[in-house]
Amino acid sequence: MEAPKQTPTSKAGDWRSYQRVILPPVRDLHLLDVALQNGAYTALEKILKEGWERKRLVDEVKASGLRGRGGAGFSTGLKWSFMPPDKPGQPRYLACNGDESEPGTFKDRQIFEYNPHLLFEGMMMGAYGIGAHTAYLYVRGEYADYISHMERELAKAYAKGLVGKNLFGTGWDCDIVIHKGAGAYICGEESSLMESLEGKRAYPRIKPPFPAQKGLWANPTTINNVETLACVPLIVHKGASWFAGLGAPKHPGPLLYGVSGHVNRPGVYEYPTGMLLTDLIYEVCGGIRGGKKLKAVVPGGSSVPVLTAEMCEGVTMDAESMRDGGSMLGTAGVLVMDEDVDMVSFLRRTTHFYHHESCGQCTPCREGTGWLEKLVTRIDEGEGNLRDLDLLISLCDNMEGRTVCALADAAAWPVRWTVTRFRSEFEAKCKPSLVPSGFVSPETLGEAVADPGYVLSD
Repeated sequence: MEAPKQTPTSKAGDWRSYQRVILPPVRDLHLLDVALQNGAYTALEKILKEGWERKRLVDEVKASGLRGRGGAGFSTGLKWSFMPPDKPGQPRYLACNGDESEPGTFKDRQIFEYNPHLLFEGMMMGAYGIGAHTAYLYVRGEYADYISHMERELAKAYAKGLVGKNLFGTGWDCDIVIHKGAGAYICGEESSLMESLEGKRAYPRIKPPFPAQKGLWANPTTINNVETLACVPLIVHKGASWFAGLGAPKHPGPLLYGVSGHVNRPGVYEYPTGMLLTDLIYEVCGGIRGGKKLKAVVPGGSSVPVLTAEMCEGVTMDAESMRDGGSMLGTAGVLVMDEDVDMVSFLRRTTHFYHHESCGQCTPCREGTGWLEKLVTRIDEGEGNLRDLDLLISLCDNMEGRTVCALADAAAWPVRWTVTRFRSEFEAKCKPSLVPSGFVSPETLGEAVADPGYVLSD
C-alpha cells in the first residue's frame, strides 16, 4: 500500500541512508572475538587510559543530548549528575533495567541477542561516570535464553580481563552481575526493580528519597535502560556532537523502533529519532497488510495514548512531536491497527493486562484496574450502558497521579484516550436507552393534565 502524500517535516534528515550503530549488520557480533574486531571495549579503554575525570564523561553525555530510552525520556547525563559526592566507605551502584515488560516493546532483547558486549561496555562506562564499581543487569525471567547467552559472553569478557579487576592496567575495578527477575511488570519501575534485586517483594518505594540518595541497600544508585547505556560507548567513540546532530534536535540519536501489529514487515528497526511515523509504517514496514486502511496506532508501548489515523499525519518519532500530537514516544514500541480492529476488544485486552499486573500496594490502582477491566468487559459483551463510558473517565480521574508509582497512570491512559477518541465504537456496543413500559415522562404528563379527555391508567 502506498503511503499518503506527506509534507516533508521529518527531523531525522536522510534517514534512508542511515547506517546502523547499535545493531550493525555484522555477523556473529554477539561473540566476544568478533565484537573485539569491531571495536568493542575501545571506548572504555579510552576513558580509563586517558584518565578522564568522571565529570568529563558526565558532561560528554549531557552534551550529546542522550535521553532515556526506557519510556520517560529524561536526560541521561543530568540523571548521572544527581549522584551525591563520594563518601568514604559507602558503595554506590548502577542498575540496568532490562525488564522490558511493556506490551508492544521488544527492542532491548535485540541488544541482548545481537550486541551484548556493547551493553556490557556501556554499563561499565555508566558505572565509571557515577563512581560505582558494581553494575547490575536486571533481566525479566522470560528471557531465559538471552540470559544464558549473556552469561556465557560475560564469562568470556571476565576471562580476557575486560570486566572485573584492574581493567586495562589502570587499577579501576568494575563487576557486572546479571540478575534474573520473576517476570512481573511492576519490576520495570525503578524502585520496584531495586526491591526485587534486594530479594524483597517488588513494591514501589515512596519517593523521596530518590535512588540517587538512597537506592540499593540504602546506597546511592542510578538506574538506566538497556538501550540508553548501549548508546554511551557510541557517544565517546564518535563524539557528543555526532550524537547530538543525529535526528530530532531536542531528542537526538539513534533509536530502536519495535513495530508490531498489522504491517507487512513487523520487526525492530534502527533509525534516527524524528522520522515521520507514517514513513516508519508505510516505507520501512511496507504499509498495512492486505491493503487495508490504517485505523489507529499506539506509538510507544501499550500505556501511551492511542492515535487515530488522522492524528498520525505529520507526527515525528520524538518526544516533543509526540506530545504535541497527543501521545508519547515512550519505548518506541509501535503497535499498528488496521480498519478491522474492534477498539473495545482491544481495550479489554489492555485493561486485563494492567489489572493482572497491579502489585496491589495502592488502593486506587488495586481497585481501579479491576473496575476498568470489569466495565470494559461489560461493554464489550453488549451489557454496558452509556453511563459506563463517563464512569470509565471518572475512574481514570481518580487513578491518575494518586499512587506511589505510575502503573495506575499507565492503566488509565489507554482507557481515557481510547474511549475519548473512539467513543462511537463504545456507544455502538452499549445497550440502547429503553423507556420502561407504563413510564410517563414529565412532558407527557403535563400535556395529559391539560387535556380534559385524557385519563391516566392505574
